[in-house]
Amino acid sequence: MGAMNFQVIVLAGGGGLSKKLSPLVTKDLPKALLPVGNRPLISYVLELLEASFIKDLLVVVAGDEAATQVENWISNAFDDRLHVEVVSVPEELETADALRKISHRLTADDFLVVSGDLVSDVPVGAVAALHRRKDAVVTALVCGLPNLKSSEGSTGASSKDKTKQPVSDIIGLDYSQEHLLFLASSGQVEKELRMRRALVRLAGNMEIRTDLVDAHLYAFKRIVVQEVLDSRPGIKCIKRDLVPYLIRSQLTLGSTPVPASVSDGGSDPPRAGSVENGAPAVSISGDEVSSLLQRVCSIDSSLFKCCAYVASPGKYCARVDSLQAYGEVNRAVADEVIHLTQYVVSSHNNVVHETAVLGSKTTVGPHCMVGEGSQIGDKCKIKRSVVGRHCRIGSNVTIVNSVVMNYVTIDDFCSIQSSVVCSNAHLLERSSLKDCQVGARYVVGANQEYREEALAKKEKSSS
Repeated sequence: MGAMNFQVIVLAGGGGLSKKLSPLVTKDLPKALLPVGNRPLISYVLELLEASFIKDLLVVVAGDEAATQVENWISNAFDDRLHVEVVSVPEELETADALRKISHRLTADDFLVVSGDLVSDVPVGAVAALHRRKDAVVTALVCGLPNLKSSEGSTGASSKDKTKQPVSDIIGLDYSQEHLLFLASSGQVEKELRMRRALVRLAGNMEIRTDLVDAHLYAFKRIVVQEVLDSRPGIKCIKRDLVPYLIRSQLTLGSTPVPASVSDGGSDPPRAGSVENGAPAVSISGDEVSSLLQRVCSIDSSLFKCCAYVASPGKYCARVDSLQAYGEVNRAVADEVIHLTQYVVSSHNNVVHETAVLGSKTTVGPHCMVGEGSQIGDKCKIKRSVVGRHCRIGSNVTIVNSVVMNYVTIDDFCSIQSSVVCSNAHLLERSSLKDCQVGARYVVGANQEYREEALAKKEKSSS
């Protein structure tokens, strides 16, 4: 990667600002340090980059306090392994604004932007190689929709969330599946898609995919992106604003002029087609495309400056960007992608730290994790769950499809199902949770039963 002259930026979020992950993320626990499989979330991205021989990177964190915490953890965990500079930006900035804030630090021909909440085994070097081979302005990693299961798999999510399919993106690709012609979140499109006629005509045929999702990992050509960010202050978000702008503009970004016969010349792109509900892929063509097909075959593909690297079906790629995703990714790293954790799996197909103590007749099922120093009493049942470090769990406790973070105390006869319990929380005797999130240091009363609740202490205002 060094020989390819890429710089790397990890956008690691901040502390206490992610409403989708409330009350898990707080000022005391930045999103980057949120435990996933008993490891900080950002560790997965850092090791993914390290595996691609990337040694120097810039980690951007929203807020000074969060940046300090992230910097301290990285300096201890990756000492002598990576050269990481942590930079804080104002908490209110969106992703493109954050990129604009640190763009003066970019000097390489190309740079990578990676979301700090990505958990994946897709090789970053493959995305960079495609980007360089195509001389692209932007190359986006896209992958299949994460397998968010209903009911038991929806850790901490409400029953309404369980019935929802994961929010997909609408991605337009050419016949080669390498050139990116359209990108939008499904929420941005109501009844129709609008795109440049010239793009569709030049491509000849475009496939609209709704079974793929943008992984928020991009390779960019520095000089173009810096110019766009400098000249267009209205671009605030990388996915929502910057990448779609580059896609719309790509026929003018290359050195080869656009053929006049395919230039629409207009600033307001016409409607090119629509997506039918429930159809994962729809073939769509521009007007008079049949008369252009022979000409398209001879057009230089370098006109297309926006590319997509489509991850193979066997690769794992998911973002921890919601409560449901948080639970599912925890389940995945304890199961099908246990290799990402580098833990040693026992003969019982689980991971129980050698210092953990299990009581008599306690069972820890397959695809579970129990962290360092945790003590579990007699006759407990742990199923498809992650229990953190130094937890104290009484007797006759049942934990199913849940995440219990560090230093949690759970008294006798408690029941926890499809829930998340944050660090230092305390569940008193015979309390019951289902589809709940319990914030840090919160005390759940004895004999209390909660369903679909977020239980958390109110954070004191900094003012």
